Amino acid sequence: MLSLLKDHLSEEFFSILGPDFSEKDYIHLDLSSRKTSEVNLDLSTEFALENYIHSYLNQKKAKAAFGGYLEQRSLYSRSSYFGIETTGNKRDIHLGLDIWAPSDTLIYAPTTGVVHSLKNNINHGDYGPTLVLEHHIHKLRWYSLYGHLALDTLSKFNIGERITKGEAFASLGSNEVNGNYPPHLHYQLIFDLEDYVGDYPGVSSERKLNYYRNNCPDPNLILNFEI
Repeated sequence: MLSLLKDHLSEEFFSILGPDFSEKDYIHLDLSSRKTSEVNLDLSTEFALENYIHSYLNQKKAKAAFGGYLEQRSLYSRSSYFGIETTGNKRDIHLGLDIWAPSDTLIYAPTTGVVHSLKNNINHGDYGPTLVLEHHIHKLRWYSLYGHLALDTLSKFNIGERITKGEAFASLGSNEVNGNYPPHLHYQLIFDLEDYVGDYPGVSSERKLNYYRNNCPDPNLILNFEI
């Protein structure tokens, strides 16, 4: 399925935050356990990560940061939602691509699709307001998930409504509604959505990583950030 998807994708950069963000306005951000330990970032403190990202963007003279696909993060230890600390079972490997920018920043559709489902996932550390799009290219069907959105996204759309590539369709939520994170978008590609509605695991354990890595390809196949 991945090779079929690749055959129909553009190799051009797409600014998911719209025309006000050029490619040079984005900078790669490493939030792996190794990196956050290296910089002595206390992720149990609510605003430590937000302050770190803000300082990082200022230092790099960037407007937004991106990264995180298959990144193993200690960030998820702050919430029991991601499981207990046992070897191989803790969910701490990130399956999407995060784009960090101020709340209310608009999100533009990288690919045309129809609204499959919406849901407010309210667990601590979860997505908050979430939208899932369904896509078809010839005989290939796949999905894209947008998490940590503004709350009003959930009332904007009807199931089956078409969203066109390049359309501004949602915005980033604040930490009060987005699962208690600094404002960012979790963007994830999914081949088999299984029975999920407005939701899908965005973090994997080591034991289940092989399945999720195959089912959730790198979103940068579509966005084409230069890393």
